[in-house]
Amino acid sequence: MTETLSCQDVIYTFSKTHPPVKRIDAGTTIEIETYDCFKNQIQTAETKLSGIDWDAINPATGPVYVNGAASGDVLKVTIQKLNIGNQGVMSTGPELGVMGHRLTELETKIIPIENGMAKFNDRLSIPLNPMIGVIGVAPKGEPISCGTPGSHGGNMDTKLITEGAVLYFPVHAEGALFALGDFHAAMGDGEVGVSGIEVPGSAVVTLDVIKNTPLHHPLLENEKGFTFLVSASTLDEAVKIAVEETADLLAERTKLSLAEVTMLLSAVGQVQVSQVVDPLVTVRFFVPRYVLETYGAPLLTS
Repeated sequence: MTETLSCQDVIYTFSKTHPPVKRIDAGTTIEIETYDCFKNQIQTAETKLSGIDWDAINPATGPVYVNGAASGDVLKVTIQKLNIGNQGVMSTGPELGVMGHRLTELETKIIPIENGMAKFNDRLSIPLNPMIGVIGVAPKGEPISCGTPGSHGGNMDTKLITEGAVLYFPVHAEGALFALGDFHAAMGDGEVGVSGIEVPGSAVVTLDVIKNTPLHHPLLENEKGFTFLVSASTLDEAVKIAVEETADLLAERTKLSLAEVTMLLSAVGQVQVSQVVDPLVTVRFFVPRYVLETYGAPLLTS
């Protein structure tokens, strides 16, 4: 039987001091409901952004305490199913996103979701790519806003965080204190306007623990390969860290020299941008699945 968690249990920061709203054993599957990033405050195009509660932005449902998870472990999150609502919302305006310096007013757009498409207007419909924007665990140090990404996860706004993906987070606090929110019906790389198609929904995830496994940044695995997700103050810094993390992992798993690994990554690795609009930017460095499979090497070892 799948456990459930209501979207009424929300946090606005990831923190090791938050009391858990639910405790589960490692290996448990749980369905977690979410508000959209505006806490469902915008239901019609007439709702003014200036009139909403800006202290209720980017709620994440949780935290969930996973029995047995401790500092130095890894929390493995398998996204079994991702459900989204039938209406999305987008917004942009002055000083928001890449184009904010050219916009003069806050604007909101309601986007119906019908027949597997997001209806942008009467002429244009957009294929869905449902994904999770905010997902992670308690950080090692001070609380971090759910609107900010980091080595704990958080607001990474990465379109690969979708149904079928497996994420690995470094655990810093007892129980890991996992939470998620900020679903998008569709979002492009960069999230350049500061919002995807924001939507409420629910995610069915299985939470497991890999003991005594060093990991410094979130790691994502899917049927195509694996990628480190790194957030930093600049794209250059994030790319450098993501490449180095990948090189260290491959050198250990394949026993190739650092020079060989570097050449390999230059041949097959893909630098990809997740988002460029949050307090820290997020990139990912992707490596195809066949690389580790060729060496018969696991992604993580415990």
